[in-house]
This record gives sequence, structure tokens and C-alpha cells, in this order.
Amino acid sequence: MVINHCFQKPVSIAPLVIFRVLFGLMMFAGIMRFWLNGWITDLYVTPRFYFNYWGFEWVHPLGGTGMHLLFLLAGVSALGMAAGLLYRITAVVFFLSFTYIEMIDATNYLNHYYFISLVGFLMIWLPANRYFSIDVKIWPDLRRDMVPLWTVGIIRLQIAVVYFFAGLAKLSPDWLLDATPMKIWLPAKSHLPLIGGLMYKSWVAYFFSWFGALYDLFITFFLVNRKTRPIAYVFVIGFHLATALFFPGIGMFPYVMIICSFIFFSSSAQQKLLNRIKSPGQTTSDHSVYQLPARVNSMFMVALGFYFCVQLIVPLRFLAYPGQLFWYEEGYRFSWRVMLMEKSGNTFFYVKEPSTGKIYEVNNNEFLTPLQDKMMSTQPDLILRYAHYLASVYKQRGLKDPAVYAECYVALNGERSRPFTNPTIDLSRQPFSWRHYTWILPLVKDEK
Repeated sequence: MVINHCFQKPVSIAPLVIFRVLFGLMMFAGIMRFWLNGWITDLYVTPRFYFNYWGFEWVHPLGGTGMHLLFLLAGVSALGMAAGLLYRITAVVFFLSFTYIEMIDATNYLNHYYFISLVGFLMIWLPANRYFSIDVKIWPDLRRDMVPLWTVGIIRLQIAVVYFFAGLAKLSPDWLLDATPMKIWLPAKSHLPLIGGLMYKSWVAYFFSWFGALYDLFITFFLVNRKTRPIAYVFVIGFHLATALFFPGIGMFPYVMIICSFIFFSSSAQQKLLNRIKSPGQTTSDHSVYQLPARVNSMFMVALGFYFCVQLIVPLRFLAYPGQLFWYEEGYRFSWRVMLMEKSGNTFFYVKEPSTGKIYEVNNNEFLTPLQDKMMSTQPDLILRYAHYLASVYKQRGLKDPAVYAECYVALNGERSRPFTNPTIDLSRQPFSWRHYTWILPLVKDEK
């Protein structure tokens, strides 16, 4: 009862409103970035084959015109969210369109895309359009100045989950004791002015590794605390800007976290900020509180509890698998493991026709883009997906019951390349499942 009372405590709607505006504008900017750089065509039109997620084979690209229209729909809906225009509709459209795009090809997976889909889903259910929105200007009765604390708290909790599990993932011997992969990555930044010469220093790699782990583990606690919040947010900005500088390949993730972490500032402080901006159509004071009917509210609390239980379980599912996580990558995605390893591979596929004994070496460039080939060569489920596809292609070319074999070599965190797949197993006969990949050879590290 005490916890429920705390969740229902009325607070200013300002943090939710500011988050809605910033999140919507940031999503629009990100989508336009894709459009202007030509990535829509490169990633969702040009490829001949797409790596579907298991269970979502029905998700397909929509062709050149269709994909550009889908991105346009996502961008327009993001602006609609920011403006609070037909908010429920635009929030649903943004979530569905963005998530559909990201489910087309698993080789395009990035942690912050997953995070955006989760936040987009949560935004559907929040009353973020009840103040400082076009909806309120059109329908004044919608306006509410106060909302229950849980409506702000669930966004904060979602961010906390990301940070905490990102920090927990860094508590590994490679990261803390060997400072890898930082020792591998930092020398590539030796061209930077002033600090470039330090990039070869071992202690710098250890500093980056340990600071990154401590930051992710504890930054949320400092953001929640009123006394430490301002300096903690300065660290948020500094940490993520440094990440963007040293690792530009991470995309918009640093900026996503900078913007989203602003929601930790108090409701009163954000209300003062919002008061400096003239709210369209809102000149009177109204302290009405947004409330759900008691029965609906109880059901919603149960649903939220289930949602966050899933959020806690999914990053830990790797514990159900044997072997080294970074090698097998079973349970790796959707677990907030951000830039924890340096992994590269080369994979050669052979298609054999059992009845004739003929063997055909596959030219991956015929079917995959360079990015797809790179990502596929180190991820077992993608290797399996591609092997099944090759079997279907060569069957269409006239081979009877083609068998597909893979000879793959992978290097992990600076160690020498090792055999990754069992080349004697017909991968086209291996099923898609949650079970452990027995056709991946175990990792045997070099003795030190």
C-alpha cells in the first residue's frame, strides 16, 4: 500500500512533456539522418537477402518507394509526438513503424534502436499530451497539470535498467583485468590533438574500462539523488560526448542517453523551465490531476510489473547457456552490452549435392552486402539463417537436397583467429531454436 501510494503521488506533468518534445524531435532528426545519408537504400533496399529475427520471418522490406514512405511515416509521427498532435495515434504509428524497420534485418541491430522501441512503446500509454500540446489547444478539457509519479517513473526506470545492465556486463575479466577491447581501440585515436599520444598508454585503457563500468553501475543513483543530480548530469554529458568522439560508429546512442537522462531532474525544476515557454492556448492555472479509474489503474500496475520483470530477465538469459558469452553470443542481444568486445570473422560456405558429390563454394558477395557479411561471420544465429537461405537458393538452381557447410574463423578481443564452426555439420538441417548451438566449436584461449 505504501509503495502504491508513492507511485500515485501527484507531480507536475512537466518532465513528461519535456521528454515528449525532446524525444520526438530527436527521433525526427535521427530518421532524417538516415534519409540524407542514403542509408535507407543501403540497408533496406539494396540487399538481396535479409536476416530476419527468429519468429518474425513475416517482416520484410517494402521496396524502395515503400521503405522511404515508411521512414517518412516514422518521421512525421515523431514530429506529431513532439507537438502533441493526435498524440495517441502518432505514438502508436511511431512505435510500429520504427520497430518494423528495425526488425527487417538483424545485422542492423544496435542497442539504442531497441531502447527507442521500448520507450516508444511506453510513450503510447502515458498522458504526455495533456499539457503544452496541440491536442490541448484543440480539446482544452484534456489538460492536466499533474500526473501520478509512476508516469514519469517508468521512463526513469527504463533508463536505469539500461545503465545498470550495461555496467553489470562490464564486470568481466577481459574488461577490468585486461582492459580489452580498449587496448585495441584506443590506439586508433592517436591522431587526436593534445591527448592522442596517451592512447598507447596501458593505464589509459584501464582508466576508460574502469570508469565506464563505475559510471554505468552508479550514474542512475546519483541522478536520482537531488543533491548529486546536477554534477551527475554534467558527467552524463561529458561521458557520452567523449564516447561520441572516440567511437563515432556507435551512432546516436550518446545523444539519446544525454537527452533521455534529462527526465531525472525534478518535476518542479522542469516546471520552471516549461513556464519560461509560452504554452499555446494555456493561460489559466489548473492543478487537476490525471487519474485512471481504480480498476484500470490496478490492471495497469500489474502490466507494468510484468513488463519490468521481463526487462530484468531478458538481459540475464545468457546464464541459461553454457560456454563463453562473447564467443557463442547466446543471449547477447537485447541485454545492453554496449561495445564490450572486438570480434571479427571470415566465413566460407560450401554447398554439396549428396547425390552427385559435387561441391560449390559460395561467393558471399553475390548475396550479402559487406556489412551483412561482416556481422553474419561472428554471430551463430545469423550464420544459421544464411545457411538455410543458401539451401533454398541452390535448390531453386536445380540441386537435389543441397547440404550447406560453413568453415568459419573468428578472432575475439585481440587473440588469434580460431575455428568457429564445425565444418562437418550440415547447417541447413540445423533447426532454429533457443537451444545451445552445438555446432559452434568451444573457445580455447591462449595460455598467458
